[in-house]
Amino acid sequence: MKKRETIILELLSEAGKLDVTELADRLGVSQVTVRKDLDALEQKGILRREHGCAIFGGRDDINNRLALHYEEKKLIAKRAAEMVEAGETVMIENGSCCALLAEEIARTKAGATIITNSAFIASYIRKIEGVRVVLLGGDFQNDAQVMIGPILRTCAAQFYVNKLFVGADGFTEKLGFTGVDHLRVQAVRDMAEHAEQVVVVTESRKFTQRGVVPMGIMDRLRTVVTDTSISPEAEESLNRVGVQVRKAEV
Repeated sequence: MKKRETIILELLSEAGKLDVTELADRLGVSQVTVRKDLDALEQKGILRREHGCAIFGGRDDINNRLALHYEEKKLIAKRAAEMVEAGETVMIENGSCCALLAEEIARTKAGATIITNSAFIASYIRKIEGVRVVLLGGDFQNDAQVMIGPILRTCAAQFYVNKLFVGADGFTEKLGFTGVDHLRVQAVRDMAEHAEQVVVVTESRKFTQRGVVPMGIMDRLRTVVTDTSISPEAEESLNRVGVQVRKAEV
């Protein structure tokens, strides 16, 4: 993805909707150039066009989230994959960093098994040979392409793994990591009950944001994998409760 396309997505993720004239002014390019970029992004299904405007496809759509800060997330995923051994079985929750982590494990950890509640992840890595994927059942959230609910809880109870990798939408020192959807947060809690340790995989910018639902995973959280822009205050607050911070050079 071109750098200008990445900037467009960042602007749209903040504003939700912008017209072509404003985008051209903020990028310092012609409207013709912006329209070409928007056409390319629309063809990828990341945004849609409407009456001279560009509209972000939606924050829950995993394809859109994956496109934002892709290179940064890729490096974080590679750093997290260092924690996984060849042939190991791990659980991976839904999310853009988690999807890239699943891909990295599938490509580099021969014989690995990935247990996930993400239909997107199962599809995303389906063509990589040598990895086994177990897709947990449950109620299907269409935009996020994730399984949730009581059936998911029952399915997760059939396994016990050493590591569960999860994403996050925000963080506070008082509440720990937070999410924006209570049903997806409950799915994380259900999966965490069947893992020896939880590993959060997320960009440092999430430490300046706050979700509305505490994830309630601090008792099992052992490691956070993020980038080097994490603030010293956030890192220190994690270290105080015994959480190791592993940083990817971005």
